[in-house]
Amino acid sequence: MARNAELAELAESIFADSHDKDAAGFDAAAWKACAGSGLTTLTAPDTGGTLDDAAVLLEAAGAWAARIPLAETDLLAGWLARAAGVTVPDGPLAAVVTGPAPGGSGPGGTAGGTLTSTGDTVSGTLTRVPWGRSLAAVVVLDGDRVLVLETSAAAVTEGVNLAEEPRDTLTLTGVTPLASGAAPSGAAEELALRAALARSLLLAGAARGALARAIGYAGERQQFGRPIGRFQAVQQMLAEAGSEVGAASAASAAAARTAQNAGFADPATGFAVAAAKARCGEAATAVARIAHQVHGAIGFTREHDLRLVTTRLWAWRDEDGDESYWTDRVGTAALAAGPDGLWPLVTGRP
Repeated sequence: MARNAELAELAESIFADSHDKDAAGFDAAAWKACAGSGLTTLTAPDTGGTLDDAAVLLEAAGAWAARIPLAETDLLAGWLARAAGVTVPDGPLAAVVTGPAPGGSGPGGTAGGTLTSTGDTVSGTLTRVPWGRSLAAVVVLDGDRVLVLETSAAAVTEGVNLAEEPRDTLTLTGVTPLASGAAPSGAAEELALRAALARSLLLAGAARGALARAIGYAGERQQFGRPIGRFQAVQQMLAEAGSEVGAASAASAAAARTAQNAGFADPATGFAVAAAKARCGEAATAVARIAHQVHGAIGFTREHDLRLVTTRLWAWRDEDGDESYWTDRVGTAALAAGPDGLWPLVTGRP
């Protein structure tokens, strides 16, 4: 607990110092500070970091709308490269899975694409690559192989999500991979779960950030001679948002703890991650609505800080699988567990 408290304090300090509501694009200062503190490779084996630690870091990143690919670099691309035994360059990374998703369908709003090989080179297109224009490399799961591709060798077509975070298209023509290795068994499914877990933690943080902004505004905005936060109707709205934030934080933290203890191949982790992403998506909708109701018209302006977290709530709830996809996964897991296995699956107890 002491370690997590210290990590939370460090992360909050870094993101608060670099926070700029008017800035856009990759935050080089925040990345440098995180890299210098070992936060960009937090869960690498030689750091001693855990998924519990990553949960603390990503919640803080979500609350401050940090403009750096922490989850993509460490939990996704970094893990895939380590699992395949390939070396990646220093700097921000992202992971991409080419071809069809496992089982024929998968979570929407994810990076994808197709690659073809000619001798030692590859060509093709990678779509919706997070922060593609700012990456040192992209780690691609292409069938039974993992490729490390330098993004400087790609033509970049810039795109963004609803929160104006980069989601770029990379076009590669005759590119020689920096490294290649055999893909670990079950890599596509684990990447999908890792991405959903990371997105859940970011959603929980962004919901917390939206609630904090709404509470702050309700304490400052005067109406009829007193702060609007003293009106019972507003207090009720904020209490509802607080319960949603608590549920999202608890669900995402529980999923991280389950993954840490059981591993991503365990059905309990799949169930916990699916439940977390679905619950955090529901919370995102409710918290964003309430935060904007409390702020009124000013909260919708581009100049206001609230948009940084609410647009992320709306974008992230759909990325890496929306509520419909993950609630379906919850139901499938419950049916597979059967009448004798459902209680242990839900509670983590025999």
